[in-house]
Amino acid sequence: MNTQPLSTFLTVADANAAIAFYTNVLGAKEKYRMTEPSGRVGHAELDFDGMTLMIADEYPELNLRAPQPGSGFSTSLHLQVDNADAVIERAVQQGATLERPPVDQFFGERTGTIIDPFGHRWLIGHHIEDVSREEVQRRYEKLINE
Repeated sequence: MNTQPLSTFLTVADANAAIAFYTNVLGAKEKYRMTEPSGRVGHAELDFDGMTLMIADEYPELNLRAPQPGSGFSTSLHLQVDNADAVIERAVQQGATLERPPVDQFFGERTGTIIDPFGHRWLIGHHIEDVSREEVQRRYEKLINE
């Protein structure tokens, strides 16, 4: 079971499909799955290089529901990978929606954004340069003043 002080727990409309997508496309490893006799997933844990993502199917009786298309986002997940372009391309091929293609960012990452087939927003990036906090702030101020 998870022993991290803070983890993300996603509710999805099809946990089995989400687990397959997150393992096959985003490189997670399944640690644990608890399934009801009906097939509904009550709890699953995926490992992303030492960080745990928990997933469950919807439980309307507990007011736990998957994101609704067009309702906006209150949360984004940020995933560091070796090659953001390749992961984003693979995700789109497997049903994700491209929100923003990968670009080099002022803070030293190449990042892009997808919406996974289950309605969750992922920022996917990889490191491209070391940038001090002071330089990130300077670049940020320059960017917002342009």
